[in-house]
Amino acid sequence: MRALLVVNPAATTTSARTRDVLIHALASEMKLEAVTTEYRGHARDLGRQAAESDDVDLVVALGGDGTVNEVVNGLLHNGPDPEGLPGLAVVPGGSTNVFARALGLPNDAVEATGALLDALREGRERTVGMGIAAGTPGTEDEGVPARWFTFCAGLGFDAGVVGRVEQQRERGKKSTHALYLRQVVRQFLQEPNRRHGTITLERPGEDPVTDLVLSIVCNTAPWTYLGNRPVYAAPKASFDTGLDVLGLSRMSTVAVARYATQLLTSSPERGAHGKHALTLHDLDQFTLHSKVPLPLQMDGDHLGLRTSVTFTGVRRALRVIV
Repeated sequence: MRALLVVNPAATTTSARTRDVLIHALASEMKLEAVTTEYRGHARDLGRQAAESDDVDLVVALGGDGTVNEVVNGLLHNGPDPEGLPGLAVVPGGSTNVFARALGLPNDAVEATGALLDALREGRERTVGMGIAAGTPGTEDEGVPARWFTFCAGLGFDAGVVGRVEQQRERGKKSTHALYLRQVVRQFLQEPNRRHGTITLERPGEDPVTDLVLSIVCNTAPWTYLGNRPVYAAPKASFDTGLDVLGLSRMSTVAVARYATQLLTSSPERGAHGKHALTLHDLDQFTLHSKVPLPLQMDGDHLGLRTSVTFTGVRRALRVIV
């Protein structure tokens, strides 16, 4: 097997020595080329080159969810082709690793490498669905390029939190769960639209849902992790179905306390619920419009402000080694 290993040297939970050990282990089982990323978007470029090459059977992403997202966007640059494109494997090296853990992989890079080698020997793989978001035709965002996401996206509050975390990391702060929780509180206290939601959800054949304050789009469950605790915003979301949505139409202090508690105690059977919570399952396509520009995030990467985004769930988009 010919494989390309995409290594993020800034991965927060793997040292240079650990990465060398992992590369050696993988190289013992396959013809391996290891490339270290040098700039933002490099992993995407490498994924695209692999997709357009006849010499790569497998792309292994060693890094966090951001690295995986870039590789996926490179592999799917010309659209899904599960049988024709290289397969994807993931060795988690970030602080959260939602995509890898949602696939059932160990969160430890060494253990995950062992699981990957076992899967390759036994021929274990699955074809998973992905989400894609693009600027809505006929709006000021129609020129925004489409982008794939593996496990979640969000317009509004949660994207604002992601943006705050990125700012802190640029200032040298480590990406910890405590950092995220602090930014959640700060985003809530400074959220200008929490009393009057600006988001409208539109989908074919249905009445629009208006005045949402928060909108989370899930391609799988769980939505994220706090340490080892899984958090389920959309418990029914699956790599085998379309997209799920959790929307909130109220974010008063009382409502936030209620829904935060529900999320922290969520399970595969139940997530956030109540009269101000909107839950939608297995959507093929829908659009989120906002009266004001709001932050957008995909797979934990802040992508700037948007007023209109169209989401599409694509079943059977990519082969993944599990």
